[in-house]
Amino acid sequence: MKDEARHEEEAITAMLMMRAKALGEKNAAEALSYEAEDSVEFSLAPPLVYYGQDEAGLQAWFDTWEGPIGGEVRDAKLTVGGGVAFWSGLMRMTGTKTDGTEVDLWFRQTLGIVKQDGHWIVAHQHASVPFAMDGSGRALLDLKP
Repeated sequence: MKDEARHEEEAITAMLMMRAKALGEKNAAEALSYEAEDSVEFSLAPPLVYYGQDEAGLQAWFDTWEGPIGGEVRDAKLTVGGGVAFWSGLMRMTGTKTDGTEVDLWFRQTLGIVKQDGHWIVAHQHASVPFAMDGSGRALLDLKP
């Protein structure tokens, strides 16, 4: 059983690495190939929730970046069992926007991953940043791990 669990963890990790590569290279079609067609996403950007895939929308966001989008992962945790997996970790996004703004943002991410037709795919995504609890509602974008 341990060997099977290790095999599933390795398969999920490989899928997530290929997905991260596609995101960094701003390849919307490739990135979405690792997601369920009926995925649910709670993104950093509005609206409150996205349903399904939006290749044109993802590509439009990619087009706001100069060059590749950098990434780093910290404190990742993966739990797998029964055809379902949960991944959580701290994500760093870096790069330069087309208006010259330099981005260096750490945020929290949780992924719900399912095995579908023998392949692991992302079915649910949640990304967030903490906000100040002083009543200002201000997002805390400068926090570092």
